[in-house]
Amino acid sequence: MIIAGVDMGSKFVKVVILKDGAIQGKATETTGFEPIEAASRCLHSAAEASGIKATSIEYITATGAGRKVAPGANSDITDVGAAAKGVARLHPPARTVLDIGAEEGRSIKIDANGKVVDFAVNEKCAAGAGAFAESMARALEVSLEEFGKLSLQSNKSIPMNAQCAVFAESEVVSLMHAQTPKQDISRAVHDAIASRIISMARRIGITQDLVLIGGLSYNPGFVDALNRGFEFKVHVPADAEYVGALGAAITAEERNR
Repeated sequence: MIIAGVDMGSKFVKVVILKDGAIQGKATETTGFEPIEAASRCLHSAAEASGIKATSIEYITATGAGRKVAPGANSDITDVGAAAKGVARLHPPARTVLDIGAEEGRSIKIDANGKVVDFAVNEKCAAGAGAFAESMARALEVSLEEFGKLSLQSNKSIPMNAQCAVFAESEVVSLMHAQTPKQDISRAVHDAIASRIISMARRIGITQDLVLIGGLSYNPGFVDALNRGFEFKVHVPADAEYVGALGAAITAEERNR
């Protein structure tokens, strides 16, 4: 049985193809202004990586912001549900999931079967998500990759109070005018993002079997800030950005039976 999970994210489309329960291929592409076309290309790329034809896919389940318009989808599942199923497959001990994408962050409590027990969402002006980090990197005139690494070079704690990306950028500019080193500003920004995410997670309860997924999981400065804030290390699975698509693919398996 060949099935696919499509994660129609606000910034990237991700596809995972399973054959008899095993991952055969995956692909990602920028969502852009034509998400349906991007998803179609991504499906064909994942199929090619699997060594099959896209027409051989028997069932597709979609998730993400654009799940209702995913091409060829037979069903859909919420972002929260897909994240829970994907994490439960990859890291069974997990009971708390942090899914931090481009536009929002989610904290999800799951049970031993990967069922969602409770969840919370942070949508406050992208101040707890990847778009906020990108905005701050632009303000410092560094790449997003460099921005994350800069944070690890600092051991200073500088509070940032702005709750909105626009006002926070003004705060960063003020720090730059005060000749604050870039690495200290980077750490302050990552600590601010982590603080909001941790506060959100505490609303539903936190366990040390905590898994971080989504695009921001690749930012070492953010991961470090979370580790310091939680006072334990979060688990980041390989290919963390594909976990939602994997969860959708697992759902497709279940529904196609």
